[in-house]
Amino acid sequence: MKQVIGNTFFEGERPLFGLNDIRIEHVKFYPGESAVKECNNVEAYQCEFWSKYPFWHNDNTFIEDCRFTVYSRAAIWYSKNIRMQNCLVEAPKMFREVDGLSLENIKFPAAAETIWNCRDVTVRNIEVRGGDYMFMNAVGVDVDGFNLQGNYSFQDAKNVVIRNATLDSKDAFWKTENVTVFDSEIIGEYLGWYSKNIRFVNCKISSTQPLCYCTNLVLEDCIFDKDCDLCFEYSTIRATINSPITSVKNPGEGHIKAESIGELVIDKNCKNPGACKIIMNNVFQ
Repeated sequence: MKQVIGNTFFEGERPLFGLNDIRIEHVKFYPGESAVKECNNVEAYQCEFWSKYPFWHNDNTFIEDCRFTVYSRAAIWYSKNIRMQNCLVEAPKMFREVDGLSLENIKFPAAAETIWNCRDVTVRNIEVRGGDYMFMNAVGVDVDGFNLQGNYSFQDAKNVVIRNATLDSKDAFWKTENVTVFDSEIIGEYLGWYSKNIRFVNCKISSTQPLCYCTNLVLEDCIFDKDCDLCFEYSTIRATINSPITSVKNPGEGHIKAESIGELVIDKNCKNPGACKIIMNNVFQ
C-alpha cells in the first residue's frame, strides 16, 4: 500500500527525495528544485508544480489531473515508465531521456523542446502550441490524435507511426527514418527533407518544396495543396497523388502518378533524367 501525502505544500530543494511507493494528492510544490527526485512507484493526483526539475531519475510514475506551470521547466528527465493523463503542461523542455512514456489527453500551450531523446512513446489525444523541435531524436513513437503547432518537429526521429493528426510545422520530419503517417494533414514548408523510408497514406499536404532528397519515399492516395511546388527533388519515390501538383523538380528513381503536374522541371544538374516515370490521368508522359 502506498503512503499518501496530501493536502499540503512543499518548497525548497528535494522535499520528497528518494521516497518509494507514495501517492501525492492535492499538493502544491512552490519554488525550489527536484521535489520528487530519485523516487520509484509514485502517483501524483491533482497537484501543482511551481518548482524546477520535479521528477528526475524516477521509475514507474503515474501523473493524473496535474498542472505543471511555466516555472516547472525540464520537469521529467532521465526516467522510466512515465504515464500521464488529463494534465496541463505550461512548462517547456518537459521530457528528456525517458524510456516508456505514455501521454493521454494533455494540453501543452508552450511546449518548446519537449520529448527529446525519448524511447517507446505513446501519444493519445494531445494538443500542442509553441512546440518547436518536439520529438527530437525520439525512437519508437505511436501517435493517434495529435494537434501540433510548432516547427522542426520529429527531426532525426526513428520508427514513428502517426494517425489522425494535424501538424502545422515547418521543416517537419527532417532526417527521419521509418515513419508512416495515416489520415493526417501536414502544413509547413520543406517537409521531410533527407528522410529515409517515410510513407504518407491518405494525407493532405501543404508545403513549398516538400519531400526532397528522400530515400524510399511513398505516398498513397494523398492530396497536395496548390502551394506544393518544386516537389521531390532527388528523391526516390512511389507516389499516387489524387490532385494536381503545381510543380515537380528533378525527381529521382521511381514513379509519380497525379491528376496533373503544372510544371516538370528537369534542369542541367539533374543526376538521372528520365529515371522517374510520370503518369497523369493514367497515361505515361
